[in-house]
Amino acid sequence: MSAFERLVRPVLFRVGGGDAEAAHEFTLRRLAALSGRQRSLALLRRRYAVSAPVEAFGVRFPNPVGLAAGMDKNGVALPAWPALGFGFVEVGTVTAHAQPGNDRPRLFRLRDSEAIINRMGFNNAGAAALAQRLAALGPLPVPLGISLGKSKVTPLDEAVDDYLTSYNLLRPYADYIAVNVSSPNTPGLRALQDRSALAALLGALVGKTPVLVKIAPDLSESAISEVLEVCLATGTAGVIATNTTLARDGLAAADQARAGEAGGLSGRPLTERSRKIVEFVHTETGGALPIIGVGGILEPDDAARLFDAGASLVQLYTGFVYRGPGLVRAAARAAATAAERARP
Repeated sequence: MSAFERLVRPVLFRVGGGDAEAAHEFTLRRLAALSGRQRSLALLRRRYAVSAPVEAFGVRFPNPVGLAAGMDKNGVALPAWPALGFGFVEVGTVTAHAQPGNDRPRLFRLRDSEAIINRMGFNNAGAAALAQRLAALGPLPVPLGISLGKSKVTPLDEAVDDYLTSYNLLRPYADYIAVNVSSPNTPGLRALQDRSALAALLGALVGKTPVLVKIAPDLSESAISEVLEVCLATGTAGVIATNTTLARDGLAAADQARAGEAGGLSGRPLTERSRKIVEFVHTETGGALPIIGVGGILEPDDAARLFDAGASLVQLYTGFVYRGPGLVRAAARAAATAAERARP
């Protein structure tokens, strides 16, 4: 057990009387404050940074382990994440209209299962506010991805214009754009994974900046194949596999009482499903679409298996909550080892 798990995590898990969202906000505030302290950031970089360079969809990454969307939706702590070892950062999911998200409580830890259920509902300050923050901050030392979603108030038949509003505001600051059509927490959003809707959306967004599509783990293989056909036909740069799941398989007995909570499940129960989808996408496309593997990475071996399955990059969210920055460093080292194995 790491020092983070012994000393830091118990404190964070008690913040707000054990309320997971209160702990999340507490952590972001501390990291935002840290972001202005260059000496502290330098010390963290010396401890956690790992060099394992990789190139994907025309972008060069100092290492292939990134921060998943949802952790820092509004980009308030951006300088801190590279110092904690991340080779890239994805902010958002951001929407054209600022929105508060769903009612609290909406974030739940399932400790025995090493999982999280969230029904946040794309709570964010809006694309214009994020663009203003990114303009003031300037470039990061690592690539920046920006995850776009549909505003809740926007009807599905106006989704393309909604995404385009965010895209046009934020594209100048993004090394890649992630199109989130797979969150279970915005009504009707997953319908945008259907062939015709996705083709219209990607046809409007795909351009000079790489665009990736984030897919749900609950899709059948035939549905994933349709998504991949659209991605290849529209020149989409890659796939993010996967988002959170509506399934409740693999929960520990102590967490069964939470199984009925609405929202998406992430963490250990998603480990094998994510690996299988990464492998399927890689095989189905013959490696033509780079993959960011995300879901259930709580140990370095979990990351290594995603790389072996065909992922070019991976992202952490729940694993970071449970394991801390040591997992970032260990996963980056696992990536370097996997790359060595792949060399002829």
